[in-house]
Parts: sequence; C-alpha cells; structure tokens
Amino acid sequence: MASHRSPTEDDLVAYYDDEATARATRDLPEERFARRAEFLQRLAEDGRTSVLEVGSGPGRDGHAFVTAGLSYRGVDLSPGQVAEARALGLDVHVASALDLPFADDSFDAAWTMSTLMHLTPPDLPSALDEITRVLRPGGLVAIGVWGADTDQENAWNDGSGFGPARYFNLLSDSTLKNTLQEYGTLEDWRTWSENDEHHYQWALLRTPRSP
Repeated sequence: MASHRSPTEDDLVAYYDDEATARATRDLPEERFARRAEFLQRLAEDGRTSVLEVGSGPGRDGHAFVTAGLSYRGVDLSPGQVAEARALGLDVHVASALDLPFADDSFDAAWTMSTLMHLTPPDLPSALDEITRVLRPGGLVAIGVWGADTDQENAWNDGSGFGPARYFNLLSDSTLKNTLQEYGTLEDWRTWSENDEHHYQWALLRTPRSP
C-alpha cells in the first residue's frame, strides 16, 4: 500500500485544525441523526459489530457508535480533530482516506460523512478502493457528501475565518451513483436540501459478498 497525499490535503488540515473546537460543539442536522440511527439498525440486523469512520471529525458520530456497543476506530487528516475525538476516549488516528493504516478485511462497516467531497476526481476512486479494501465481504458503507446539479470543482472560503479555502469536488446525483455502483450495490439513496445552491447526498453501499 503506497503512501499517497493529495495536493489539497495541507489546506484541509489547516482549516480543520483551526475549526476543531468549534466543530465539537456545533449541532448536527436532524437528517444526520436519522440516517445514523438507520445505519445502526442495519448493522444490528446484519450482526455487524465493527465500524471504521473515515473523517471522524471531533468524534460525535464515533461516540454514538461506541455507545451503541460497536467496536469503533476512526481516522482523520486533522490532528486537531483527532485530539477532540480522543478526548472522548475514541480510538482515532491521523491518516488519509488514500492510505488507510489497516489490513484487508478488518471491519464490518464504514461510515464517512462530509469527507469524500474533498477528494479530487482521480483521488475519489482511490479512497473508495481503500475503504472497500479494509471491509469484510458484504460490508456496509454509509457515505454522505455535498452535491450539486452538475459536477463542479471549487475552492470555497466560507468566511468563517477558519484556515484557508477548502477544495470541494461536488458531484451530480448521477455521477456519484455511477461511481459508487462500481464498488457494490446501492441499498439506499437519499438527498435533502440545506441551501439554495447545493444539496446533501447520502448513500448506503453494500460491497460484494464472498462467492
């Protein structure tokens, strides 16, 4: 597994390090709670007991997974976000989605929210390769990203004062669906609007089962 860093990662680290404390206390949207509850229910029905979070942030979802009794590990690019998650007692480490520090077939499921949208078009398949590599056959992957009506790349400064502009790769629904279906079966797909320009995309992907 070769080490690989995206050229966008340094700006992302700077932003999310600056923002770590604020993010730890920010409210999550109600849709996030609902989708997380459904994901936990799916894992329970499947008898799946371990989950990897790619892009843990300050550990809000990770804390919910541990509270639900799952074996949890997480990774995040930002040392500041990792420190917040570790303060909750979570097993989280600094790592890139492009180079996950885990053996093949290590987890039953993966959860990644608002992370893969920061990857360039060539890097998104590389990250999906890594995530599916570390899952056992038939694993579940919950993916949430910001999307748009048409594919677009931009660097966005949100005016918050946290770090430099962040790179975003926003995909249309059809592009993201087609990309994900190369890695398994889409068992669920939802979108919801949170502003006039963009919408949130949520997918539940089932990786291939053993023959």
